[in-house]
Amino acid sequence: MSDKRPVVVYGVSGYTGRLVCEYLRELGVPFIAAGRDRAKVEEVVSRIPGIETADYEIVEAEATTEALRELFRGAKVVCNTAGPFIKFGPAVVEAALAEGLHYTDTTGEQDWVLHARDTWGDAFAEKGLLLSPGIAHMYTTSEIAANIALEGGGYDTLDILVLWKGLPTYASTQTIFTILKADWYYLEENKLVEWDHTARFDVAVPGYHEFGVAVPWGGMSHPIWFQHDPRVGNVRAIGGVFNRAVMDNVAATVQMFEEQIRPLEPAQQEAALAEIAASVQAGMPPRENPRINRSVDSVHASGPLGRRHVVIHGNSNYKQTGLLQAFAAYSLVQGAPQRVGFASGCQAFGYRELLGQLRAFGLVSEPVVSAH
Repeated sequence: MSDKRPVVVYGVSGYTGRLVCEYLRELGVPFIAAGRDRAKVEEVVSRIPGIETADYEIVEAEATTEALRELFRGAKVVCNTAGPFIKFGPAVVEAALAEGLHYTDTTGEQDWVLHARDTWGDAFAEKGLLLSPGIAHMYTTSEIAANIALEGGGYDTLDILVLWKGLPTYASTQTIFTILKADWYYLEENKLVEWDHTARFDVAVPGYHEFGVAVPWGGMSHPIWFQHDPRVGNVRAIGGVFNRAVMDNVAATVQMFEEQIRPLEPAQQEAALAEIAASVQAGMPPRENPRINRSVDSVHASGPLGRRHVVIHGNSNYKQTGLLQAFAAYSLVQGAPQRVGFASGCQAFGYRELLGQLRAFGLVSEPVVSAH
């Protein structure tokens, strides 16, 4: 249909899906808010500030390729927020590819990013479509910082740290426990090298006197995005929340998984992890407060003869994700991305352009850059 709303947000029953819709409203983009349970989608959408001024509709759709193809037909972009993506993502990607839609999602699952690249990257490129998993604060804001750090050239190594203050959503919690089963990688001399799952780091937090705790967080997306970038041969990315007690618990949970759950059969692993995840966070966290919910994205770029450090201070990391997704959709409705096929947010839309949007909405500060 020619009058089809161009953007489909799938997974709107969750916290992040609501924020994507909120920023689509602010950018003036008509959208379809979709999910497997219409009542849940309606309840979530009703809480979006100013929703009465948006051009939208609500659609219920099962997470099958057939149902999603019908939902997507005539649209241009799908923003997928329904994770864990390694479990629910394939049907959405297959339907998007079949119906000729650009695809973005908010994944934090490195194994899903790799799987998407290797399985569908070429097919999307052949159709002139974008396949961009992982457009979200924890990955894209720090990717912006990484690209700024690489400006000028002469650097071949990226050391990335992402910390934020707040509570994970239900979907994020499910993802955290899902990635425990996967292999995690960093990039060393252009090759993916497996992390020790129990790795834990005491880190100096820019702008704070106290030290934080960070973990590989599933490997994060950066080693995959930069794997074939001629500027970079080495990428390590770690992250977490500011609260040390929470991070100590994360490290303890990873240790427990390695000792007690990994030896189990896959079905038993999944059941045990789902039970733990549900006990940790079963509801939707409160709306973010910029005075409380802060973020720090810090990147050291280094080379044989130089160092460059970039820090981006921000707030409301889930709002950053919502805006990044909405701007990606807005851009794709207007025209072609800078790169088709598998590409990160910065590769598809430009890191300075994404930074400008985050700055315009008051979600990040001007980057602090130092070189020596």
